[in-house]
Amino acid sequence: MKLKINCFLPFSSVYEANLIVKQLRESGNIQHICFLSSTQPGNKIAGADILICDSLSTTETLKKIAGYGTCDYILLQIQPGTITFGLFSIERMTGIATATKAALIYSDHYREEKAEKTPVPLIDYQSGSLRDDFNFGSVLLYDANAFRQAVNLMETDYSFAAIYDLRLKLSLIGSIIHINEYLYTIREKNLPTQEEQLFAYVDPKNREVQIEMEQACTDYLKARGGYLPPCTSEMKFADSDEFPCETSVIIPVRNRIRTIEDAVQSALSQKTSFPFNVIVIDNYSTDGTSEILSKWNDERLVHIIPDNPSLGIGGCWNVGIHHPACGKFAVQLDSDDIYSDENTLQKIVDGFYQQQCAMLVGSYMLTDFELNPIPPGVIDHREWTPENGHNNALRINGLGAPRAFYTPLLRQCKVPNTSYGEDYALGLWFSRSFRIGRIYEVLYYCRRWEDNSDASLNIVKINANNLYKDRLRTWELMARMNMNKTTE
Repeated sequence: MKLKINCFLPFSSVYEANLIVKQLRESGNIQHICFLSSTQPGNKIAGADILICDSLSTTETLKKIAGYGTCDYILLQIQPGTITFGLFSIERMTGIATATKAALIYSDHYREEKAEKTPVPLIDYQSGSLRDDFNFGSVLLYDANAFRQAVNLMETDYSFAAIYDLRLKLSLIGSIIHINEYLYTIREKNLPTQEEQLFAYVDPKNREVQIEMEQACTDYLKARGGYLPPCTSEMKFADSDEFPCETSVIIPVRNRIRTIEDAVQSALSQKTSFPFNVIVIDNYSTDGTSEILSKWNDERLVHIIPDNPSLGIGGCWNVGIHHPACGKFAVQLDSDDIYSDENTLQKIVDGFYQQQCAMLVGSYMLTDFELNPIPPGVIDHREWTPENGHNNALRINGLGAPRAFYTPLLRQCKVPNTSYGEDYALGLWFSRSFRIGRIYEVLYYCRRWEDNSDASLNIVKINANNLYKDRLRTWELMARMNMNKTTE
């Protein structure tokens, strides 16, 4: 049986449109080719139509696509750029889609820049792949019936979140399959930098977009059974005399000779109405960091070298919070960052008592190594609201800094022994059952420099990081669904 495919691609120029039409017509299954444009081009494109629309990110556009004639599959290019399909690649996608009855198919591809091809391997989609920036590449193949069903489920008209909303609803209808084969090449246009991609979800200029994304995700969680109502229970803190001090600043460190003095001095310079200490877990530094710490003359500084030489950042946190010197509250400070002023600890502890929370997150200023502010500047995570932050946490990639915890609960939770995503895992765990407090003023300077853990990562490492956080979301979604079933 001959399949019918309708193709929808962004319009850039008549010349490029004619090239892709010629290429697509070589596949005998292409029924209609439509270019999405906000205006009518001056010249006609032989063998193709123009679908007038404002943007692919709107619900109105997806409804137009769904209603554009009958077909078996819809091939959609979701990112601008010039596509070159591999030999029989469209047939490969439709073949797997037909055999698996998948709702959505995506594949690995090549990126072409300055006549050089770079492989872009992607990761498998899973139930926890709820972040709106999940990388599907540029070319997606939808089962047409599933596409129409999903569009019919769209009750909200979005201006920015339509493609995200479509994907979430498709995942309720059928499977989303990743073909780990390189089926096309794209010459992309106006690519954001890695830094821009990393902080896009907290950039104030994207706030309107984020509000829509949050709504789409919340609706999905309700449909999936993973939505949680706001936490109304208040914390009951243990008496302070049960702990050696009120607060401990926790600093895991390995080979930070350039920054560790700044971090420790920032912590020890805090002015508080309560006793505190600074616990530095020195993870077998070899660059002189250990020597600097061992010479520090302040009884409030607790310098620990773990017995286990194979700990990640999370493992170092476990060593610190389970140490007998750890206080009632544990406050994060990375070894290359500093607090914004001498009142940070006081504000955090006051926040615990005022907001009756088990975990508290502040706001930070993004800076260069010399502490000069850099874009996007203040990261205050205002997408976190008391009403829905614990649900929206399953969509976003982080909760902010500095992070602080009620130590008895943190000891109960245990920190994953990783060096990436361990803080996000804690945020998900705490937000499932406890209130998370927020302070929206800047408490922390986060330095961006060449030795940051997420600086200049290659695609393999980026994929590994994203895969891990998606798994954290998958496990958390399962936990919340099971918790809701038990409650019912």
